[in-house]
Amino acid sequence: MRLQQSGNLLTEGLPGATQLRQNPEPMSPRQPRPTHLANLDLNLLVTLRALLRERNVTRAARNLGVTQPAVSAALSRLRRHFGDELLARVHGAYVLTPLAAQLAGQVETVCAAAERLFATGRAFDPATTEREFTLLMADYPATVLGPPLSRLFDHEAPHAALHLQLIRETLGSGAGDAIRLVDAMVSPPLGHFRTPGVESAPLFHDRWVCVASAGNPLCEAESFGIEDLARLPWVVPYHRDEGYPSAAPATRQLTALGIRPRIAVRVESYRAVPDFITGTRRVALVPERLAAPIASARGLRTLTCPVPLDPLEEHLWWDASHDEDPAHSWLRDLMVRASACLGA
Repeated sequence: MRLQQSGNLLTEGLPGATQLRQNPEPMSPRQPRPTHLANLDLNLLVTLRALLRERNVTRAARNLGVTQPAVSAALSRLRRHFGDELLARVHGAYVLTPLAAQLAGQVETVCAAAERLFATGRAFDPATTEREFTLLMADYPATVLGPPLSRLFDHEAPHAALHLQLIRETLGSGAGDAIRLVDAMVSPPLGHFRTPGVESAPLFHDRWVCVASAGNPLCEAESFGIEDLARLPWVVPYHRDEGYPSAAPATRQLTALGIRPRIAVRVESYRAVPDFITGTRRVALVPERLAAPIASARGLRTLTCPVPLDPLEEHLWWDASHDEDPAHSWLRDLMVRASACLGA
């Protein structure tokens, strides 16, 4: 199982990549020109994916099952096509250039879509398939669903691969396009997902709890109300700095309560929220399934909100073009069964 954040990949060193040029000459920028599939060698996509994953010609060749000179030649062709080094030597190691970092997420999506395209219509047996399935979700549902999903996936499809892309920011109007580029997405039922051609199924629900550090006076109060919460600084996940109302689930709840919180920390992660609560006066709304197992370990208290909040509902979303794909049907069923393992 591979866990990778969607978006740009982090650059890191590449020891021993001896096939790359030590001091490459600056490359001339590629002039924009029309690109047609008929004029492209689509095998280069697979090589590009391996190179951007490994950042090393030798390892890329080993993973592809081809010779190292063949991958070096393909890298030269890719450099000429993009007018960019793609892999550049920095402080004795090889890293992705800015363009290569941009291409990394795109090539993963394109290759996964091509694999799904050519697998459609074949007889599907999860016990023997080597297909890679791509799911897009935030770290909260990944944490909650991860254990049962991993066990079921390993038991039923031991040769398949699972590519989990983590959402790094609030999804806006481009959510429909994002769904079409992956097998499925896990997300609350926000309005911009309700577009023609997008299907969904409920997975599980959770409730919001207020999280505060054990030393916060709020934890010692016999009772507290909305006005007490409104005075405190907040940590909020996935909140864009674009005013109110926000598409982020937690801040939508606060808006419904009439609270426009003083946001002290914005994070692109649910799991990072407790780290910025401990030892401070800050508070946050966190899904209970996530808060319960980590609160005591972080010195936090979970408090019931003084007024009822809407439950947090996680749904599975997919493009309707997958409806007749037996492999995708199996994946959807697997996700529902993994959610059933969570209990009430």
